[in-house]
Amino acid sequence: MFRTLVNAFKIKDIRKRLFYTIFALIIVRLGSQLPVPGTDPETFSNWFQNQLGGDAFNFLDAFTGGSFSSMSIFALGITPYIMASIIIQMLTLSIPKLEEMSREEDGHKKLNEATRYATIVLALLEAIGTAVGFGQQGLLNKTDGKAIDYITVIVALTAGSAFVMWLGEQITEKGIGNGSSIILTINIASRIPSDIGGLFSQFVTVEDKNIGAKILSAIIIVGVILLVVILTVLLNDGVRKIPVHYNGRSNNSRIAAMGNTNNIPLRVNTAGVMPVIFASSIMQFPVIICNLFGVTPSSGWGMHVLRMLQSSYWFGGNASPMWYTLGLLLYVVMVIFFAYFYTAITFNPVLIADNLKKRGGFIPGVRPGRPTTEYLNNILQYIIFIGAVGLFIVVTIPIVFNGVFAAQVTFAGTSLIIIVSVVLDSMRQVETMMVERNYKGFLNS
Repeated sequence: MFRTLVNAFKIKDIRKRLFYTIFALIIVRLGSQLPVPGTDPETFSNWFQNQLGGDAFNFLDAFTGGSFSSMSIFALGITPYIMASIIIQMLTLSIPKLEEMSREEDGHKKLNEATRYATIVLALLEAIGTAVGFGQQGLLNKTDGKAIDYITVIVALTAGSAFVMWLGEQITEKGIGNGSSIILTINIASRIPSDIGGLFSQFVTVEDKNIGAKILSAIIIVGVILLVVILTVLLNDGVRKIPVHYNGRSNNSRIAAMGNTNNIPLRVNTAGVMPVIFASSIMQFPVIICNLFGVTPSSGWGMHVLRMLQSSYWFGGNASPMWYTLGLLLYVVMVIFFAYFYTAITFNPVLIADNLKKRGGFIPGVRPGRPTTEYLNNILQYIIFIGAVGLFIVVTIPIVFNGVFAAQVTFAGTSLIIIVSVVLDSMRQVETMMVERNYKGFLNS
């Protein structure tokens, strides 16, 4: 990877793209330090630390690089754009007319425009809920109840989210990698140094420990982080290759006419990190709403249910009873469900089977057409389950250590999965660009 970056900087076009991406990410981090008019970052930080839903807000704060807890102009981050993209993608795959539009250049542009409008609408709704919820609790210290004060906060949050969306599109077009994913990754990564420093302060540099215990603690911390990263890389790179043979009946490919053996790569983690994001978001939503509007119960079944929904209370975390860990069962079911659901709307075996048939391709031992579709569906059923279990294991490892050892971190398994996946995908894009440039240079010479 390091050698790839070194070689990439030697190529002018790729170097310009890398510098553009770095410059855009610097802007993102600078904007994360600018507070929204009418707010005090220190007031918000203190409020977040004292909330029952600290675990839920940590999830949001990690995705915004600390912008949410300090209420900066980028407090909503890139998440409205990501959610809008997912909604439009789901509608496109479920509505035949939209699916047909997505295959045309003009239709694709219209869908991108619809995604932008949907992003603004989602950002506006989130900004209104945030401003009203915090305003009712007196956290907007410069707001005295006038509508103009609330409007200022709403406009600032919405405009900040719109700017981040625009910057992400610019990175995609002029930089390296997917812009929204890159921004999300840099926000998550910005919290890792402070989190690791907190872990070492909590377990290694304490004065009442002997040297042996400190060394053992340091080894465990580094070992757990490396274990999660290695498992994430293996999960991300795991592929089931379905062999495909092409016969001489195809007129679409010169290679196919000669006879060719290829394969269909089915990723083990077909749905990526989306099942974890969906499951975590749904479980934390009731907690966030209760805290925003100050209706969090301090006792009774309401309190118990809210704590069962938060991973920080599992495995005895926060000195809680072990039966709170029952919330983990709901989490497992939701991760597996969304793994199948997201794969179903993003991967179309019928389309793949039709394309193979049109190009004269077939899977050895499987008849073209419907049998091919059924064969791919059967393979997917096993792969999706394995990928979902792998996701669950990677995400659960930090949760167990958090509950047993009270290791407070914001870069949980979800964050590491996102970082590793985006870095690997970006490096693959750089390598592809280098191969294309070398190939063009060879042809020109």
